[in-house]
Amino acid sequence: MTDPIADYLTRLRNAIKANHRVVEIPASNLKKEITKILFEQGYILNYKFIEGENPAGIIKIALKYDPVDKVNAIKELKRVSRPGLRQYTGYKEMPRVLNGLGIAILSTSQGVMTNKKAKDLHIGGEVLCYVY
Repeated sequence: MTDPIADYLTRLRNAIKANHRVVEIPASNLKKEITKILFEQGYILNYKFIEGENPAGIIKIALKYDPVDKVNAIKELKRVSRPGLRQYTGYKEMPRVLNGLGIAILSTSQGVMTNKKAKDLHIGGEVLCYVY
């Protein structure tokens, strides 16, 4: 697999379109950090890291749906930086996703974080994906 982050986002997208409650994804440290950010920002209901079959383990993610409308909290997941075309940004040119309503997840020298936190810390990095 050449792009594990794109695979992670695609598995989430497919589970949302199929109205699944839980999705299992092969784990890595970067995927675990992205999952934590999605949970902290309120895009997923819960998550669990399971050590097991493969060396890194599995991430079980409980997707968040509105109880009345049955609409998912995640409207779109978009991969920005790809292995063939890396997208970097400085803190002054930090992207605004959906005019501030969404988030961009960045990989920085201080770890994986949202665009808002990176801007507050005055650090830039590689833009992994947009979530809204």
